[in-house]
Amino acid sequence: MKQKTLNQYLQDRYQKKIYKIAINAGFTCPNRDGTLSEKGCIFCSGSGSGDFAGSPALSVTEQIAAGKERIRAKLPEDNYGFIAYFQAFTNTYAPVETLRRLYTEAMKNPEVEILSIATRPDCLGEDVLDLLSELNHSKPVWVELGLQTIHERTAEYIRRCYPLSVYDEAVRNLRSRGIETIVHVILGLPGETKADMLETVRYVGESGVQGIKLQLLHVLKGTDLAQDYLDGKFSCLTFDEYYDIVKDALSVLPENIVIHRMTGDGDKRILIAPEWSKDKKKVMERMFKL
Repeated sequence: MKQKTLNQYLQDRYQKKIYKIAINAGFTCPNRDGTLSEKGCIFCSGSGSGDFAGSPALSVTEQIAAGKERIRAKLPEDNYGFIAYFQAFTNTYAPVETLRRLYTEAMKNPEVEILSIATRPDCLGEDVLDLLSELNHSKPVWVELGLQTIHERTAEYIRRCYPLSVYDEAVRNLRSRGIETIVHVILGLPGETKADMLETVRYVGESGVQGIKLQLLHVLKGTDLAQDYLDGKFSCLTFDEYYDIVKDALSVLPENIVIHRMTGDGDKRILIAPEWSKDKKKVMERMFKL
């Protein structure tokens, strides 16, 4: 693989191990609260893609403390830092005063090196962008955009509820402010060919972002995607198919883009398919041979 993985990138930048702590700050999403839709994206679980995040009943400070304790209980070394990752739902979808309070609470922790924020490209108003730019002068701020696909027919099926032009504008606005941008892409969306997926990956690589997350499509209980799967409307990628797509995806990405993820976990308690993804050790052992 010609690109750096996230771990390699962070080690080079900080000269120590950096771990991510996923936070659920109690946000919602315009795709769920009735602003755009009440159904959400077709693949999104009830936790808003934050199945491994903390509890919104806890404060940001408490969630970071709990995450640090989980990591320290498993690891012998003591020279490491953390990414405060606002993961669940749409993490810029709130009044800017609320965002400032939550983000600042995370950043004031001296062991938090980076603030990472998962959001939708259509939830980055000027006031939010200005706040992110301001905070980026204190500690690095990353914004993770859920694009998933560039193909409008698929975007309509998954109920993304924004056009590709909104993504393009969001990237321009973030990059003009010097904010590091990471893009989520789902591989294996129903109806997409390998060529379609590679077209999305190539587009992201050429859009000027700094990182990409390649995500295997998971079918999770309680989602509309699960019903389509159980009705036989599509099948999931096999391990060999997925490996082959990722291999070619890496070949079309520029060398300077950071690979934040090559697959991804589905919560085993609600995962329907693909079954092979449950064996994370086996999957990652093969992926890191790319």
